[in-house]
Amino acid sequence: MSLASVKEIIGNARSEGRYKLLEHESYEVLRYYDLPVPKFGLARSVDEAVALAEKIGYPVVLKVVSPDIVHKSDVGGVIVNLNTSADVSEAYKRIYKNVGERAPNARVYGILVQEMVPNGLEVIIGSTRDPTFGPIILFGLGGIFVEVLRDVSLRIAPITVYDAEAMINEIRAAKILEGYRGELPRDKKALTDIILKLSKLVEEVEEIKDVDLNPVMTYEAGRGAKIADARIIIR
Repeated sequence: MSLASVKEIIGNARSEGRYKLLEHESYEVLRYYDLPVPKFGLARSVDEAVALAEKIGYPVVLKVVSPDIVHKSDVGGVIVNLNTSADVSEAYKRIYKNVGERAPNARVYGILVQEMVPNGLEVIIGSTRDPTFGPIILFGLGGIFVEVLRDVSLRIAPITVYDAEAMINEIRAAKILEGYRGELPRDKKALTDIILKLSKLVEEVEEIKDVDLNPVMTYEAGRGAKIADARIIIR
């Protein structure tokens, strides 16, 4: 994988009239920048899905890959916590059946087989490209904190380690990351690393408009963090 490969992924999307990368494409772009994406692969048959699941290791998640479906869960396009090859085989067929019934006109490129990311403290890390200031980086806790309280911090890229650490520490809910009511402190070093790498990505790839890493599961100090879902919008 190279920067040219990243540009090729974006070019292919544009040639198809798409402004949103498919999930496996987003993961490929993020992986080039060494961001902690889950293990994944695109399957176009039951046998491929089972082989990928065996390679990734159980449990896995299956998700429909379609440029025409915005909310995969609404059409039965996501099945989680699959633990055997039989589970994967049945889930693959069920997703195609669900989508055929609920979104019959949707183009389906295949099924994403993805590592089931362990639960952790959910945070959101993202970026949007402002017409005046350029790329802006966002950090906040996930769930109700971002949806209801709008508890986020912002910086204009490029950002430094100091900026990234300040973003993490200045949200109102920052104490939760320190350890709260018996919970152990979370891995702020891993979050700093993700913020810095995202800043580099959006600086270097000007074709990218928005990035939404949500949720990013954050584990105890020293155990890192992992992106559980990603969305990339191109200009």
